[in-house]
Amino acid sequence: MGGTVDTQRYDVLVVGAGPAGSVAALCLARGGARVALLDKASFPRDKACGDLVGPRGVRLLEDLGVELPESRQVGDMEVSGPTGRRVSLPCREGSSYPGHGVAVTRLVFDDVLRRAAVGAGAEPRTGRAGEPIFEGEGLAGFVTSAGEELRADVVLGADGATSHVASVAGLVDPARSLWGFALRSYVEADVEVPLIAWWETEPWKAFAGYGWAFPGPGPLANVGLGMALLGDRRKGALPVRLMARIAGDAPSLGGWLKMGMAGTEAARGRVLLLGDAAGLVNPLQGEGIAPAMWSGRAAAEAVLAGPSGAAGRYREALDARFGAYYPAAAAIQAVLVGRPRAAALVERVLTTGVVGACLAGSWALFWNDLVDGAPHGGARNVAVVAGAAGRALSRAPQLRALRRPHGLRMYSRPPRPPAPPSPPRER
Repeated sequence: MGGTVDTQRYDVLVVGAGPAGSVAALCLARGGARVALLDKASFPRDKACGDLVGPRGVRLLEDLGVELPESRQVGDMEVSGPTGRRVSLPCREGSSYPGHGVAVTRLVFDDVLRRAAVGAGAEPRTGRAGEPIFEGEGLAGFVTSAGEELRADVVLGADGATSHVASVAGLVDPARSLWGFALRSYVEADVEVPLIAWWETEPWKAFAGYGWAFPGPGPLANVGLGMALLGDRRKGALPVRLMARIAGDAPSLGGWLKMGMAGTEAARGRVLLLGDAAGLVNPLQGEGIAPAMWSGRAAAEAVLAGPSGAAGRYREALDARFGAYYPAAAAIQAVLVGRPRAAALVERVLTTGVVGACLAGSWALFWNDLVDGAPHGGARNVAVVAGAAGRALSRAPQLRALRRPHGLRMYSRPPRPPAPPSPPRER
């Protein structure tokens, strides 16, 4: 016979203590909620990432009053095209964000956020979310691998791109998602300015992603690559083989990305998905930290306003923040990844000297989702036009699979088998 299960009840159960989950737990605990913050790992722990927090993420950290003890300020970024030409993308201050980001390892960053949440009153729990617990018509918690039964009025899934919470709640259709895979290594190199590199697998056939070299900890550089896979995760082995050529014998760490909110319904009933679990990764350049933290705060605010309407309020907040940008960015990614020759042309043109210099400001705003809050002027105007073109593209019939599913059924319990047919009537 099994041992006794330790049952505990909370206002909110947050599954995943990365940036999204920890920010949500921090804001909820500050708001007076009783919160359990569950993660499968013991902290500090590492994650595959470029280790860059963008300007919007820096502003959010300031708003939350969270200080990073080990970070490095970064500004402009360089992009190298298939022909070797480089373009500098400026990082300029806007009304809602500063003119810089920061480089900080996930080993440090995630631990700082989790400590802040625990310091505010969130109760840490270590273990995997295992068997789901259902109450009435909704998911109400999990039995963990540590033998605890954690129940809550609201469950927040911040457990990454392959979210167990999203799967159990029926909020994701993997075949309609935009997948990516990224790997990261630390190598000895001095990188002052973040660099992104595009290349071609053969002339005029673009690789479906990019490589990077970002400032890393101490004398090391963060070197990696990311590849867009559209809806086919089976291609994830290719980046692993390519990474060996880039980083040599340096150990690599990889992870899945789910982008553009495609194939995912972010909230329903008492379940809200945050960060990568909700597909909140920029489809054009792979940024996920700032959107993840933003979603954590938005989810917390929605729950604190009242659990019964939290899902609706959270969806409205996501639509207001990402509803214009993500469909456009996802459509552009899908079109270019599926057409490597067209992608090669775009990459060559954008990194051509005159064109690149003229479009760099607009490109930086649109690519990094910084149009909202950017200073008015030519660069912003061109970025606005690019966004409108992307949204028009997203409405094309052949891209309808990228639209977020609104018809997914969220089973509150395993579906019942169909009733046996009635016996035929005697005539």
